[in-house]
Amino acid sequence: MGAPRSGALGFIMVTVALDATGLGILIPVMPELIRELGQGGLEHAVLIGGWLSALFAVMQFGASPVLGSLSDQFGRRPVLLASLSAYGLSYVLMGFAPTLAWLFAAQCLTGLFSATHGTAYAYVTDVTAAGDRPRRFGMVGASFGLGFVIGPVLGGLLISYGTRVPFFVAAALSLANVLFGLLVLTESLGKEHRRPFQWGRAQPFGAFTELKQHLGSVRLILGVLIIQIVLQTLSAVWPYYTMHKLQWTPQIVGYSLGVYGVSTILVQSTLTGRLSHRFGNLRAAELGFLLVAAGYLGYALGTSTVVAFACIPLTVMGFITQPSLVSLMSSKIGRQAQGALQGVVRAYARAPRTARRRCWAAVAAGERRSAKSGSGWSCTPMRRSCSGSVV
Repeated sequence: MGAPRSGALGFIMVTVALDATGLGILIPVMPELIRELGQGGLEHAVLIGGWLSALFAVMQFGASPVLGSLSDQFGRRPVLLASLSAYGLSYVLMGFAPTLAWLFAAQCLTGLFSATHGTAYAYVTDVTAAGDRPRRFGMVGASFGLGFVIGPVLGGLLISYGTRVPFFVAAALSLANVLFGLLVLTESLGKEHRRPFQWGRAQPFGAFTELKQHLGSVRLILGVLIIQIVLQTLSAVWPYYTMHKLQWTPQIVGYSLGVYGVSTILVQSTLTGRLSHRFGNLRAAELGFLLVAAGYLGYALGTSTVVAFACIPLTVMGFITQPSLVSLMSSKIGRQAQGALQGVVRAYARAPRTARRRCWAAVAAGERRSAKSGSGWSCTPMRRSCSGSVV
């Protein structure tokens, strides 16, 4: 195992937290910016927001295995710092967007250079013993949750100063993190453990084939894919669903996602490692699936703000699933391929966004049109996500 300089692991946690903060800042802001640029109503913003989310996911899907494989050849440090620099600049471009076309172009860059989670997880794997990885992965996940506490609340506050201000704040946070990394981040992958970059195993499908050969099965990867389909549904449909059905303002949406983030932190920082140690990684993952299904059932059937907030703790129990599954996979892969492993896991974890966010946006827009005709907006998106969780 590598011996990172004091502060290096802290940098990884901060990187993940700031990534979530940047994304979270934009959740309550993006519908307003889309309406400003497109001069349309909420229905139009839903559709455009779905396409933007799908574009973001496509870019991440392609970039995650590539960045992971690059880090297997050149090391984790240069890949992380270069990607984070470009990521911060992409927010600057979004902040200056004069048209929707500009916003889409900037979103391409944001998706491409935000695909650093695989490299961050590979760094943690490099410096952590196998038995302690569920806990460490849970801490990384908790850092992401911390970002979701800060981000949406901050976005809800910053929007009062203008729809562009949150983008520049997100850019400043990302670039400040690069400076922090230059000071504290050391390389975790020794040259003796590196391997040459090969495009055939760096692109998503080639990386998937290689990973299948190492693991002997695709079941663990499918488990990560399924839990992400379920968990990612919330951020895709939540602002539009709650604004219409529960008449929430962008500020309330931000606060609710803040509660979601707090719950995520508590679960991942205190329960993931303990449950994996007590029940084993596989049983802990199965428990997460069952509890998140119960939470989404509450969203589907509930009709009040109280029920929506009460179901959040159940929903976030799904976040114990992925660290447990990834820990299982990392124990089966050598150090020279951990970047590729983590990259392809992040790619397939984010693959549902490509189709799902576009589909949820279309469903939400269609049901909003139904509401205008008097039939009201049903809870179909939440019901369907609940059904997927149960399956």
